[in-house]
Amino acid sequence: MKREPRLLLAKACDSLVLSIELFNRPNDRGRVSSTLIQLDHAFEMLLKGAILHRGGRIREKRAKETIGFDACVRRALSDGHIKFLTDEQALVLQTINGLRDAAQHHLLDISEGQLYVHVQSGVTLFRDLLKSVFKQELVTHLPTRVLPVSTSPPTTLATLFDSEVDEIKKLLRPGKRRQIEAMARLRPLAILDATIQGEKGQPSDADLRRIGKEVVSGKSWADAFKGASAVEIAAEGAGPSLSLRLTKKEGIPIQLVAEGTPGSSVVAIKRVNELDFYNLGAKQLADKLSVSMPKALAAVDHFGVRGMTDCYKEFKLGSQLHKRYSPKALDVIRDRLKTESLDGIWENRRVGRGKT
Repeated sequence: MKREPRLLLAKACDSLVLSIELFNRPNDRGRVSSTLIQLDHAFEMLLKGAILHRGGRIREKRAKETIGFDACVRRALSDGHIKFLTDEQALVLQTINGLRDAAQHHLLDISEGQLYVHVQSGVTLFRDLLKSVFKQELVTHLPTRVLPVSTSPPTTLATLFDSEVDEIKKLLRPGKRRQIEAMARLRPLAILDATIQGEKGQPSDADLRRIGKEVVSGKSWADAFKGASAVEIAAEGAGPSLSLRLTKKEGIPIQLVAEGTPGSSVVAIKRVNELDFYNLGAKQLADKLSVSMPKALAAVDHFGVRGMTDCYKEFKLGSQLHKRYSPKALDVIRDRLKTESLDGIWENRRVGRGKT
């Protein structure tokens, strides 16, 4: 491993150990905020180290500073030769980052159950990425006196949201005058819900008041938090070997949000038909490019379009495998062809096959 990714990985592991230590500390003062801040920092360092380790860059040309958290997630999720994140893993990262933002810049009142789920799923994700990218085991980076987070048994998001909504209703009872506390309690639920739906940033006071009125009026948590109702917790093992992952429910797709979309995060769960998004076959792609299908596929291979999750996806319908492209694939190919000749790409492909 080269020096810079090695040093970033060391920083990531340091922050993770601190996060675990802070989570398990007996004193509650500053515990939640410091745990989330260190966990978020651990992932930013891990992502940057992993991107460099896989041959990518963490600085734009002539930029003085490295790319931010969201740019790291997008690069790790969608850059063909760098890609090492799944959609579900990106959701976990976005949620942790959103909670850290609220804890560091405003008010956040998160229950022990919620904090446990987010931290344990974070430790699981860190362990998974450390193994898949760096071929290392997390246990080698933890002192013998430190245990991974496993202080309470896993639960379901439905149970968590039900109990939280009950507590929020109590705070919002007439005459209680505890609206600020209720808003702080609502905030982590709203952040999780908005993050899953692809919205970046913190919920406004108006948003929180609206959600508060909905739950007080008797609206179910699944209707009030439609994004959160689309995911569930998957638990494996027990004790120190417990793994906790946030996964989408069957049949609900996750989509990459177009870069530059105002107020959006990197990925979002959308209750739409994915075939409407990936709506081009190879022939339609060639027709829109006004070239033959073999030349279109040569361009697809040359530019690595199949490695871009927002451009290409395979669907298995019955026994048939369908390879589909999104309109973004057209944009990518057209943009790249401004600087490269399709005839040249085709000639190189033809000559290469002839030599083979």
